[in-house]
Amino acid sequence: MIQVADRLQTVEEYYFSKKLREVRGLMAEGKPIINMGIGSPDMAPSKEVLEALVTSLGDDKAHQYQSYQGLPELRNAAANFYKKHFQVEVDSNTELLPLMGSKEGIMHISMAFLNEGDEVLIPNPGYPTYTSVTKLVGAVPKYYGLTQSGSWLPDLEVLEKTDLSKVKLMWLSYPHMPTGANANKEIFEGLVKFAKRNNILLVNDNPYSFVLNEERLSILAVPGAKEVALELNSLSKTFNMAGWRVGFVLGNARFIDAVLKVKSNMDSGMFYGLQKGAVKALELSSKWYSALNKVYQKRRALIFQLADTLGCTYNTDASGMFVWAKLPSEMPSAEAFIDKILYDKSIFITPGTIFGSNGEGYIRFSLCVKEEQIKEAINRF
Repeated sequence: MIQVADRLQTVEEYYFSKKLREVRGLMAEGKPIINMGIGSPDMAPSKEVLEALVTSLGDDKAHQYQSYQGLPELRNAAANFYKKHFQVEVDSNTELLPLMGSKEGIMHISMAFLNEGDEVLIPNPGYPTYTSVTKLVGAVPKYYGLTQSGSWLPDLEVLEKTDLSKVKLMWLSYPHMPTGANANKEIFEGLVKFAKRNNILLVNDNPYSFVLNEERLSILAVPGAKEVALELNSLSKTFNMAGWRVGFVLGNARFIDAVLKVKSNMDSGMFYGLQKGAVKALELSSKWYSALNKVYQKRRALIFQLADTLGCTYNTDASGMFVWAKLPSEMPSAEAFIDKILYDKSIFITPGTIFGSNGEGYIRFSLCVKEEQIKEAINRF
């Protein structure tokens, strides 16, 4: 019998891949499921973006292979976007690389920098893909705890006291997923100094900056950060383009070149029309962000009502398209709680435990749910 690769023994199928099959099964049985689990924007991209995509289909070479580095106008648009919104300047030819979504970038960066046995600092709680990709490339996850009492921020004093001799890379994600916590310039400055002292590559995964967040920060805005840091960003959340799979990575030319070496052996360039639409998205005015956030503000207010109904507590100042809520102490485990809600009330909510052990006792609501559905969920209680 042909056996699968040993690396597959180190990871499990992605939680949402499994759980959504279960949810779809319940829906097939006629259950009126309200899905508050996944952060897939349910609104459309802007009209200008869609028009740019459609118009581009008649362009010469629109259906041919595209450059591994993306269209020059896409790189320029992304560089201008970072200069305008984050006060970060990058060379669009050497310090920025378009990606087929930032999730792709997690794998590419890991393949470019990690050797077997290297250790990787991963937030707990944090995005599960950091762990699975680390294991797939033969590296070793080393978790650093984030807690509510510590405002879900890294404790550098604690980290400095640990053995960092094998640590090569550290994942960050601010605004933080799943908690919505925000870093500040002082935190980023401390992290850059920490990385320089310990020869660690920092990667800030930054797709939520524009969702219910006024303090937009990039780690690359810290002086000297390019020496030790990369940043990932995505059009998925900010522009309702999750299925388009468009993102980018920014950093110094040497780091970007290393990522390109991996990427150029993994794909044959992004479809031309997607790139032209992405250019238009990155050029949208502030009216787009204001309109988007008005919708999320209304939805979040209703999610707060639902959380109150369940006896949960939460941070009203958190950013991003989720509400991270602490269960009452008398509740069972997070997974047992959400399963009960799923089968008793036909509502799917994400348990905090899928993001790490520090997620026990918490649940996560998505704001990618229409107001009418949230009101219906409230009524079910």
